[in-house]
Amino acid sequence: MLHDDELAVDVRGLRKNYGTFPALKDVSFSVRTGEVYGLIGPNGAGKTTTLRVLATLLRISGGSVRIFGIDVEAHPEEARKVISYLPEEAGAYKNLTGRQYLEFIARFFAHRDMEHQMVARGLEIVHLEDRIDDKVETYSKGMMRRLLVGRALMTDPRLAILDELTSGLDVINAQQIRRIVKDRAATGTTFLVSSHNMLEVELLCDRIALVHDGVIVEIGTPAELKAKHHASNIEEVFMAVAA
Repeated sequence: MLHDDELAVDVRGLRKNYGTFPALKDVSFSVRTGEVYGLIGPNGAGKTTTLRVLATLLRISGGSVRIFGIDVEAHPEEARKVISYLPEEAGAYKNLTGRQYLEFIARFFAHRDMEHQMVARGLEIVHLEDRIDDKVETYSKGMMRRLLVGRALMTDPRLAILDELTSGLDVINAQQIRRIVKDRAATGTTFLVSSHNMLEVELLCDRIALVHDGVIVEIGTPAELKAKHHASNIEEVFMAVAA
């Protein structure tokens, strides 16, 4: 049993209805401080809805959500101070260079005397080197995603919420994004990520929750789940528990 001060995220009995449609039916899970935690499942399973609730973008229909002890429903403005959310469909201003985009974002989040430090952190994270002063409109999809991950992490959030982290990226760019997450996790950032790519999340996450039809059907470390279900990978685990 974890103590409350060890929890970055504590979700209990979460329900979310869109009209009469129950997108989330009774979701409960917890994320330890400093953990990389994955929500995995097919498109439409409820992953993005869960992340949007945690990011304070959606009101809940029932249950409770706490982030570092903050009740997200009662105090959304306080929760926003400790999180950074990167949606799957996020974009950047294409007429700016990568550096200018990070500088623009820093002006919103940092005190004036700290803007340079925040931008420097972002530059270190994205590692775009000789392309950082090119316009964003010239970036590949992988470069764009690295820039956006840098934007999400340069604010030094306690919790980073990343939806479909590497969707549509090739193997090299996906590996680079995973390395960024692992490096930042090693410095103490807690991550909650979603993906329909179950094999990728197996490589990235300390623990995972398998989501199917608005409910969590299994939780554990990749090794625990594979052993429990006599599977060689998490995709096989999901097929076993969601059948």
